[in-house]
Amino acid sequence: MIVPEQAAILCGGRGNRLRPITDRLPKPMVPVNGVPFLEYLLVQLRDNGIREVILMTGYLGEQIQEYFGDGTSLQLRLRYSLGPVEWDTGRRLYEIKPWLNDFFMLLYADNFVQVNLKKLAKFHEEQGKLLTFTVQPKSSGNIRLAEDGAVEVYDKTRSSQNLEFVELGYMIASKKIFDYYGGIDVSFSEIITKLVSARLVVGMVIGDAYHSVSDPDRLKLTEEYLKPKKILMIDRDGVINEKAPRGEYITSWSEFSFIQENVEGMKKLSEAGYSFIVISNQAGIARGVVSKEAVDAINQTMRQTLEGEGVRILDVYVCPHHWDENCLCRKPQPGLFFQASREWLFRLDKAYFVGDDPRDCQAAYRAGCGCMYIGSEDELQDLSPEEQPRGVVNNLEEAVSYLVRP
Repeated sequence: MIVPEQAAILCGGRGNRLRPITDRLPKPMVPVNGVPFLEYLLVQLRDNGIREVILMTGYLGEQIQEYFGDGTSLQLRLRYSLGPVEWDTGRRLYEIKPWLNDFFMLLYADNFVQVNLKKLAKFHEEQGKLLTFTVQPKSSGNIRLAEDGAVEVYDKTRSSQNLEFVELGYMIASKKIFDYYGGIDVSFSEIITKLVSARLVVGMVIGDAYHSVSDPDRLKLTEEYLKPKKILMIDRDGVINEKAPRGEYITSWSEFSFIQENVEGMKKLSEAGYSFIVISNQAGIARGVVSKEAVDAINQTMRQTLEGEGVRILDVYVCPHHWDENCLCRKPQPGLFFQASREWLFRLDKAYFVGDDPRDCQAAYRAGCGCMYIGSEDELQDLSPEEQPRGVVNNLEEAVSYLVRP
């Protein structure tokens, strides 16, 4: 599998929707929590294994080069292609053709998406096309996907029927895309349209929400999303409380028994500034063993009791479905992780999930977050190397020193 070590970012636009901020700053340099938005992208790329980034600048591009220099401070090699403001995106990309590797990442400078580059590279290699998008479901999108992941329609105007996905950037491209240039003064969207017509574009669906600095409202949300947060996601049965016997469920508060070592760990983490989000499978609801109302009542009492001990529970997410329903919210599926991230505006790649079942590790990997496993390493033998947890402990107290380290 070829994993790109080079990325190119389109940074040349004026950012008119962000005026008056962009009257004096290029859009990639818009401050987000005190640093330019572009810095978040560069650090994310570095952490995914990218070593060189080419910045295709235009409007006020000198400010970008002056701020980031050669990239040494970020442990990256940065190169700059500064062109006139009037150049379109296709022209900007064409101008750096001699610098590009056979495979490279291509990004826009105003979106932030949680992406695991190794997963994306594997998908790109398996599909065997020239361009791989990251896409997300959206009712007013610009993409229609076939069942095999091929992009059937790419419509920049968003006027076609059944456009159920939006293209996010964060692409992997083959250098062979330049064979589809008829001229150089073109928008890159025109090149995409040609590639789609030739069935050479695929889309990998991203479950996590994307964030943008393209207008003031989105900028505000993105700033909150990118703020560092001490949020720990945690399973319920077997972590917070003792599990019911196999095949049975906790049906009332009288059956609920806290695991004291783990509660002590939660208290210590709370003292270090952490809050908690509980993510729990409760198939007993679908099986008719326990009602949703009873589960909600148990969770409410659990929250009140823990909060009385100084443990802040932000939210509790429950999958009520049977394991045969193939829902997206039952672990090992990551749907509830994505929901929590959207609603509480935190980065999954900077968060951990604590669980006691190998499926918890799989769910964490699919969500893009770290995992701490409470149990024995012998229980994890069927997991792939990528699904293995960051640490295995006997209880949450043992994990505190790992989780709160600088």
